[in-house]
Parts: sequence; C-alpha cells; structure tokens
Amino acid sequence: MTATVGDLVTPGTPVEVPADAEPGNGLTESSVGFVAVVNGRLVLDDGNISVDPSRPPINSPTVGDIVIGEVNRLNENVAEIRILHVESKEGGHRSLPAMKLFADIHVSEVVDRFTPSPGDAMRMRDIVRAKITKSDPILKATTKGSTNLGVLSALCTQCGEDLVASDEKPDFNVKCPRCDYSAYRVLSDGFGHGHEIRSNKSKLNRSGERWSPEAEAGLGHDGARPYLSPLADFRRGASHEMPASAKATRGGRGGRPGGRGGQGGPRREMHKAVCTLCGCDTKVPFKPTPGKPIRCRDCMDKVKDGRATKEELAKERETMNEMRVKAQATMGTKLFVGRLSYDTSEDELTKAFSAHGKLKEVHIAMDRESGRSKGFAFVTFSDRNEGLSAAKKMNGAEIGGRKIVVEESKPSGGGRKGGPSRRGRGDRNRSKR
Repeated sequence: MTATVGDLVTPGTPVEVPADAEPGNGLTESSVGFVAVVNGRLVLDDGNISVDPSRPPINSPTVGDIVIGEVNRLNENVAEIRILHVESKEGGHRSLPAMKLFADIHVSEVVDRFTPSPGDAMRMRDIVRAKITKSDPILKATTKGSTNLGVLSALCTQCGEDLVASDEKPDFNVKCPRCDYSAYRVLSDGFGHGHEIRSNKSKLNRSGERWSPEAEAGLGHDGARPYLSPLADFRRGASHEMPASAKATRGGRGGRPGGRGGQGGPRREMHKAVCTLCGCDTKVPFKPTPGKPIRCRDCMDKVKDGRATKEELAKERETMNEMRVKAQATMGTKLFVGRLSYDTSEDELTKAFSAHGKLKEVHIAMDRESGRSKGFAFVTFSDRNEGLSAAKKMNGAEIGGRKIVVEESKPSGGGRKGGPSRRGRGDRNRSKR
C-alpha cells in the first residue's frame, strides 16, 4: 500500500509523489519508486513532500475517550475488554502502551437495569463501544450514558453465526438467523453496522424496565454466566452446575460456596486472635499459628507503609518467640508423610500411626479440582516425644504397597536435603486454610 500525505511511514514504506510535487527530506528513490528512509508523518510544504520525523503523542486512552474493544474475560462483577481502537483520538489506530491494553467494565456500568453479572448483557468475543471513566491505576469504562455505547457485534454461542437484532420477545433482543438461539445484549445504536449509527437499536435494551419473567429465569443468579466462553451455552446448557475449578477461584455473592454472609452463602469463619504488634484483640479468617505474626488491620498497614519502628518489630519477635515456646508444650508435633499411594486413606494412616502414640489430627492433602490425593499427608501427635519417636520408626515403613517418608514438619521451611521443602509450603498453606 502506497502512503500519501498525512500517513505515518517507516523505513521502506512506498510513498506516492504527485507529478506537481518534489521529494524532500526522508525520501529516496528506488527501483520501485520513492520510499521512506525514516519514521514519521508525510507532510506537503511548498510543493515538497517530506517525512516529518517528530514522534506522535503516546496513544494512551484518557478519561472521556471512546474506545472499541473485544470482551476478553468475564468475572463475577467485571467484564474485561481488550482495547482495539481509540475512536475519539486522532491516530487511535496506533498500538497502545502495554499497561493500557485492557479496561474493566463493572456490572453496574453495563446497562441501566438490574443485572446480576456482566455476562448477562455481553459475552466473550463481543465487540463493544465503551467510554473510559477512569485511567489510573487501571482503565475503567462504561457502556451506559449514551445510545452509541454497547455491543456492536456478537456471535451466536451455539453455531458461530453473526447475531441480528430482534424485537420478537421482550428482553431477548438478539437472535441467530441460522439456529434457534436468542439472548440479551446491551446493544449500541451501531449494532450490526460498526461505526455507522443507522438505527435505534438501543431501545431494545429496555433500560430502567423490569425483566420479563422468562428473561429473569435465565439471568446468572447462580453464577453460571461469568465463566462461559463462546459455545459454552451449547455444550453445557444455560443452567448447569458450576465446575469445581470455578468454585475454587470465585469469592461469592449469594448461594455460592465461599460467599459472603447475608446473601445466601456461608460466612467465612473468623478466629479470635491477639495482634502480635500492638497487643489488641482482632479476628482473622484463618486459624492462627502460634509464633507467627498476627496483625490487626491498622498494624498491617503500618508495617506495609514502613511506619513500624525497629523497637516495635523487635518486641513483636520476642512475643512470637514466647508464644512458640509455650505452644510446643501443648501442640505436640506435626509429621510430614510423603510418597503415599494415591489410594491411601486417612483411616489407614490413623491405624498405622496410632500404634505409636495419641494422635490429634491426620490430614491427607487433596487436589481442589480433581478431589484426589496429592500423595502426601500430615500426622499430628499430642505428645512431642511420641511424635519424634514415631517419625524414626515409621520412616521407610510400607503403607499401601509403598515405602513412605516420615519427617518432622517444618512450619517455616527448611526442607529435605538437596532441594526446597514441599512440606514447609504445605504446612504454611494448611495453617492459612
């Protein structure tokens, strides 16, 4: 493609030089015509075409800019779009800085009506027009506030055909011309036409109105929508049980495992503790480990901001050491048991280790997604001497057809010789859970 006046060029770009103009700075003649030899923009001045090497301003979206983006990810409360073009800025077709490639659209900024999740009004790979509302520290955008904002193009999640606008059923404003798929999108007036605003498609969004009973039943109240990808509706169906992998990575609103209390889900258990830095009472969402730092919110911020003095931190270390010494007398000892067969049960471990003393806990580490054993476990004895004796006697013993490894668990790492400690990490993760 031959560049003309006003275009950006790079070395080697063919340049059109009209008959009534002369080539100027930044151009040279080759066997294929005139080409640019420097980066810049072609300018015409006094009959001469030359390359202005001045660099264009950084193409970074700012508050108020209109952008075109592709829905890249759908979370519980946020839709992430990958910005393809800054429509309101000259030269918006140029590449964006790496830190400004993505923008978040909160569920409250998708459409002017109650929507449980962004996935109820847009889907993966939809092309949307949005307005930047915040630029620091991350880009945030909205598809509300103008009839030109919203989805410009969408694909059928069942067959991949381009969806068309439809007013046949309330709140099902798009349909597939090939199959029977219909759904709701927050439509822009430019839907189906890209940048040209030809019709009043945004009326089909029914902003400010209540959902029809049929559409209300299909909203993502159960969390089904956010993680659906193209064709996922067809493979799984609109209503289905959430995969374990999705449950493990989602904190929740009502009805979801790990959800916050007061909205249908169980409240995460809070444990009473004493701040090791200031000594005040506090609560933490995990079982405190004696000898580990437990800080209240104010002290956490104080340490993070570097406002904690050396004297305060030294006193905290003394406090933790005292707690650790007192705990050793009552906590017993925890043993790491490795090289277990994946079929070994906690009952088998309890039977094998209880012969050497009184047990407080037996825990096999399980994979969250598959639910299978990870091949190692932790056995806690009430008496420290009994635990250390059991470690010596059981190390190398056979359980489930395999020779096991038994060592004292090191809560702060240490590990076995020749490599980093897996049991140390497991112990820390276990204490956090």
